[in-house]
Amino acid sequence: MSKPRSAAPSAPSAPIWKQPLAVWAIAFACVVAFMGIGLVDPILPAIAEQLHATPFQSELLFTSYLAVTGLAMLVTSFVSSRIGTKASLLIGLALVVVFAFLCAISGSVDEVIGFRAGWGLGNALFISTALAAIVGAASGGSGQAIVLYEAALGIGIAVGPLVGGLLGEVSWRGPFFGVAALMAIAFIAILTLLRTPHEKRSPIKLSAPITALGRPALGTLAVTALFYNVAFFILLAYSPFPLGFGAMGIGYTFFGWGIALAITSVWLAPIMIRAWGRRVTLMVALPLLAVDLVVAGVLVETPAALVTCIIVGGLFLGVCNTTLTEAVMEATDLPRQVASSSYSAVRFLGGAAAPPLAAWLGAQFSDTVPYVFAAGAAVVATLVLAFAKRPLAVIDAHDADAAEEAEAALLGDAA
Repeated sequence: MSKPRSAAPSAPSAPIWKQPLAVWAIAFACVVAFMGIGLVDPILPAIAEQLHATPFQSELLFTSYLAVTGLAMLVTSFVSSRIGTKASLLIGLALVVVFAFLCAISGSVDEVIGFRAGWGLGNALFISTALAAIVGAASGGSGQAIVLYEAALGIGIAVGPLVGGLLGEVSWRGPFFGVAALMAIAFIAILTLLRTPHEKRSPIKLSAPITALGRPALGTLAVTALFYNVAFFILLAYSPFPLGFGAMGIGYTFFGWGIALAITSVWLAPIMIRAWGRRVTLMVALPLLAVDLVVAGVLVETPAALVTCIIVGGLFLGVCNTTLTEAVMEATDLPRQVASSSYSAVRFLGGAAAPPLAAWLGAQFSDTVPYVFAAGAAVVATLVLAFAKRPLAVIDAHDADAAEEAEAALLGDAA
């Protein structure tokens, strides 16, 4: 059984915007970090054209980033629990600055792929620590801190493709230079403003995230997330190619996708969970996602229809993200940091495999096939849940409070 969670904190009297400067520095860094999820989407066709790369090679920009992020998640809790919050944030930010800049000055697609891997390492260390940092620095209690972090995440996911499109209209190098500059500003702000004099450290074993996957409920959810993330990243990473738009058109499309995802993550998912429970919510949202992907595949040659399917897909993805992450929180009595690290490692590896696989399927068959394959992955995820009713009973044994639902939304979207 999962351990009982604390009740939601009482509403603070101070306005949420009255926060120390350190909180705003962390929140700004979070926005930029989450922008990286969709930032490269609008420039994938331009990279393929200008660096003489195939779509398969361009998709490896996602693969190297996600694979290293996933593997790094297995050790970030071990590292951050020993060196502390501020050091973890600064090292993560520094790595993103260096590797984003190296991406920007690269002369070949292979170089960009390699440097994106280093970017993924920095992002893993930063994301795994940022929530604890903003909770520790915020005034007004953890509830307000979570709302701020949630807002940063939503802004970053939605704005990332738009910024990528704007800068990508100038050059494919623009988004990389932009991230490097913004993260450098965030690094300086956190270095000078964040203070952690009384931070308590509880060292976590290196093996903890790996052994956690042996827990039946957590292992089942990780397998579910692996197949779900195949669907997620085929829609995100492959769609810029059949759309046929320029950088700005792709940016606007995925701006709409990000808004849809953020809205359902924060508002719709909690309503569905309260009405049906976590397992049933997933078993409703995943088949609907599969239907949307099949429609996208059938209508892939009609840009307006594909744009609609991408944005509608964002609605279902938001529900799945929040529900899966909240389920992971309730799946075991392990510390949330350990459970989240092990689960995130598996799901990121699923996401890493999806983009190049989609590009290969598209080249070998047609643009329809990757979407049908993604729909099949969503169906497999549903079947895993359907046949795991007993081990997953624990995920519906506890009703999340408002703060916990918000935390699930932001952690789920950080994928």
